[in-house]
Amino acid sequence: MAAGCLLAWEGREQILAFLVKPFADAWRAKGIPGQVTLHFATPGAAFVAYFELAMLGGFLLSTPMLFYQAWRFVAPGLYAREKRYVVPFVLSSTVLFVGGGLFGWRAAFPIAFEYFLSLSGTLQGQGVAIVPTVMMGDYLSFVAFMLLAFGIVFEIPVFILFLALAGIVNYLHLIYYGRWFVLGAFIVAAIVTPPDVTSQVLVAIPMCVLYAASIVLAYFFGPKPTAEQRRRYSWRKKRAQAEAGGEPGGG
Repeated sequence: MAAGCLLAWEGREQILAFLVKPFADAWRAKGIPGQVTLHFATPGAAFVAYFELAMLGGFLLSTPMLFYQAWRFVAPGLYAREKRYVVPFVLSSTVLFVGGGLFGWRAAFPIAFEYFLSLSGTLQGQGVAIVPTVMMGDYLSFVAFMLLAFGIVFEIPVFILFLALAGIVNYLHLIYYGRWFVLGAFIVAAIVTPPDVTSQVLVAIPMCVLYAASIVLAYFFGPKPTAEQRRRYSWRKKRAQAEAGGEPGGG
């Protein structure tokens, strides 16, 4: 990770320019007067912000090794046939994590910044200007949190596959609790995005798609449901359909 931090430090200005692009685009789209600016309040604040940016870059560059170490931690509890999935696990985890961050940067960040900057302007009838003064450290902290949040969310298929391989869940469990996951996905989306429907749907839908992909993975790689689990799932499904139709469920 130290080597990744050094590389990120060398390219800190390029990384910052990349991360600030959605903010700058939203600034111009909202017609806010003046140059797009990030401020720092003390002489050393910019250095601290750049240092935190280098730490974030080093973490992202070291994610393949981190996922490999995570695999080594759980590998002793796996069967020999399951241990051979180490390369697919590391590759898929890294791709999903980075892909989640890029999705947030490309899709969610522009909407979030446009909403936040839309709150600036002049109070009608008062002549009071509300001007965005965004601190460099605060901006990077917000972006880092959002990138990590999207990266973790996109790990849903890997996490559920682990549960399936461990025999904790199977595809019938995932199908049955899918409606609760959809509800949870929209709650999470409401927390990490501005309070507008478009951004919430934009975040929740990929989460639901990833959950559906998890069901497919659990079907092919997880344990098959027992006869008792199939019977219980069928009973729960009929009961849910009866309750949805206003009829009393069976005991």
